[in-house]
Amino acid sequence: MSLDKEISNIDGMNGLERALKRVGDVVGAMLLLVVLSPVFLYIYIRQKMDGSGPVIYSQERIGKGGKPFLIYKFRTMVVDAERDGVPQLEQEDDPRLTEFGKVLRKRHLDELPQIWNVLKGDMSFVGYRPERQYFIDKIMAHNTDYQLLYQSTPGVTSMATIENGYTDTMEKMLRRLEMDLDYLKNCSLGLDAKIIFKTLFNI
Repeated sequence: MSLDKEISNIDGMNGLERALKRVGDVVGAMLLLVVLSPVFLYIYIRQKMDGSGPVIYSQERIGKGGKPFLIYKFRTMVVDAERDGVPQLEQEDDPRLTEFGKVLRKRHLDELPQIWNVLKGDMSFVGYRPERQYFIDKIMAHNTDYQLLYQSTPGVTSMATIENGYTDTMEKMLRRLEMDLDYLKNCSLGLDAKIIFKTLFNI
C-alpha cells in the first residue's frame, strides 16, 4: 500500500469539508486581523519599548506535504536563545523568556501572528502543531507514523495543544503525535468548532 493511500484512508474529512474549512480559515483570519489590530499595535509598542530585539520571530517548520514554511510569532525569548545552534525544546517556565515574553506566553498571545500563516494557507486554525525538521527526525526514530500528518494542514491549536501542554520531553512529543493522529482520523467541522471553543476558554 502506498503512503498516499495510507494517509488518505485515515483522513476524517472529505474534499467538501476541507474546502469549507479553508473558507472559514480565510474569513476568520481576515476578521481577526482587523478586530485584534489594537492588540497587535500594543504588543508592538511594548516590545519596542523594551528595546531587546525584533518584535516578530520567524522559524522554519514543516507543513502539509512535508514542505517547509516560516511560522511567525511575537518574540518571547532573548535574541540568542539558541546561541550554540542546537534546537532546544520550549519549556513552560523557560529561563530564556523575557519579562514581557512571560506575559505573552502565559496568555498564548505570542501565537497571534500565526493568523497571517492561516490567511496565507500555511496553517489552519485547527490542526497538528508543525515541528522543526530536527525534532521530526527524533520523533520518526520512535514512530514513523508522524509522516501521516503531512496529509493535512498544520494548525494554530489542537486538542493535543490544549491537553498535552508544552512538549518539553520526547514522551510528550509521542503522546501529542498519538492525539494528532486520532484527530486526523476523526476530524470534522464540528470537532474543529469544539477545539476552537476550548482554546478560547483556556485563553
